[in-house]
Amino acid sequence: MSQFDHEQYHKLTENRNDNSYAVLDLQPGVPESDIRLQYKKKSLLIHPDKTSNPAAPDAFDRLKKAQMTLLDEKARAHLDECIADARRLLIREHKYTLDSPELKTEEFKREWRQKTVEVLIEEEARRRRQLKAKMQEEGREKRKEEEEMEARRRKKEAEKAWEETRESRIESWRDWQRGIAKKKEEGEKKKKKKMKVLG
Repeated sequence: MSQFDHEQYHKLTENRNDNSYAVLDLQPGVPESDIRLQYKKKSLLIHPDKTSNPAAPDAFDRLKKAQMTLLDEKARAHLDECIADARRLLIREHKYTLDSPELKTEEFKREWRQKTVEVLIEEEARRRRQLKAKMQEEGREKRKEEEEMEARRRKKEAEKAWEETRESRIESWRDWQRGIAKKKEEGEKKKKKKMKVLG
């Protein structure tokens, strides 16, 4: 394995948080054709079928993921935004201006790369928090919906039960009315008997 191959494996397996440009050794703003060309060059050197290095599958997966990210318009735009944010943050931290000569130094480039990693990690953490909050909200909405459905089901069952017992309730009411009428009738008969006895 050449020195170049060794560096590629090291870079792709050790620097796990590198952004996709760094993985492919490219600068933001490069055309799609450069991304494809660079991916092809690097993949030929570290492809698992071309070498017996145990790190090859992992390194190749990272290379493939980096290429896919840069060829995806939305993912690339997000990455470019994070890189620009990292640069702005560094300029503000160091109180540089956009014309400061320090921006062209290798030290600044290293810092920028590290700051980009921090911004990407923070962005991912924020995305996960938002996803978690969204899932919790969806869970609350689903529970609320289920509770409303259950309430409607219980109401429907109660209405059905009420309707099913309608005849028996009417019959009970009629029986009760007959009972009252019967008692009234019996009371009238007793009155008449008493009146006869008195007469």
